[in-house]
Amino acid sequence: MDFARYHRRDAARRELMRRRIRWTLRQATKEMRERGDLGMATAEYAVALLAAVGLATVLYKVVTGGAVRAALQAAVMKALHG
Repeated sequence: MDFARYHRRDAARRELMRRRIRWTLRQATKEMRERGDLGMATAEYAVALLAAVGLATVLYKVVTGGAVRAALQAAVMKALHG
């Protein structure tokens, strides 16, 4: 096996991959600049995440509250003991 030839071919593949990555990144940033709403999606995701965390907290408090806990415990006991 000719190591030099293999190395050149491998280097050429790496260079081609670098060029493709650079071109893809340039295209993506160009499209984002043209859209004009940079960061909007990130802000929307952050607000949705905060809302989900708030809802999960409220549901956790409700489910672990006394009345719901007693009802769930009674349902489980009824299912276990007939």
